[in-house]
Amino acid sequence: MDLGIRGKKAIVCASSKGLGRGCAMALAEAGCDLVVNGRNADQLAKTAAELRERFGVEVTEIVGDVSKPEVQKALLAACPNPDILVNNNGGPPLRDFRELDREKILEGVTQNMVTPVELVQAVIDGMAERGFGRVVNITSLSVYVPIPGLDLSSGARAGLTSFLAGVARTVIDRNVTINNMLPGKIDTDRLRPPHEAGTPEDPAAAAVRKTQAAAKVPAKRLGTPEEFGQICAFLCSVHAGYLTGQNIPVDGGAYVSAF
Repeated sequence: MDLGIRGKKAIVCASSKGLGRGCAMALAEAGCDLVVNGRNADQLAKTAAELRERFGVEVTEIVGDVSKPEVQKALLAACPNPDILVNNNGGPPLRDFRELDREKILEGVTQNMVTPVELVQAVIDGMAERGFGRVVNITSLSVYVPIPGLDLSSGARAGLTSFLAGVARTVIDRNVTINNMLPGKIDTDRLRPPHEAGTPEDPAAAAVRKTQAAAKVPAKRLGTPEEFGQICAFLCSVHAGYLTGQNIPVDGGAYVSAF
């Protein structure tokens, strides 16, 4: 399917690896020029080089933590009039809520609620004026299904969901949509146990871990960043202009609900 977004400009936050990278790859395949972002300069450069080589699109790299105002400013300077914004950021680590102090709580809310709201504020009016805009927020299935230990992540992302639900209805008449993707068990570093940075996981241990995790999913497998990215690209396409303010679980059927 031609997604109708060839030549569009997209900002994809936290896109050097994992889900963000999957979204960047799918948008590049659809012909979008990209601004990509990540904290690790080497990893980001590697991803950017692959995007250019595979898809022949323009790719600008912005290194840094997207929750920092100066990094946001750099993203918007690199792409002042984006057609597409994919909000993504790492969540707080698994931690008992009793261990959270005010500083940690505010940091988590800044990363997973305040930052995407700030970026939406910066781009949405321009999208509306131009008559095309797509915002996709990568949140978490924990917005629907509470996960003890991820309380801060769940609360911040649920806050983002509610905050933007009303905003989405104010710009749909100008062909700007805002939707959320709720990943379940996707095969990324987020599912891996703690390990030394840069150390590859033992293949046998990885196979056991993935089998155990997949057994709890109706699909009996983990999702992939690539298929997650393709769903994101569709939500950003010209074909999804009548879909807004929605939460899309990408979870292999893990969230059980008839409605």
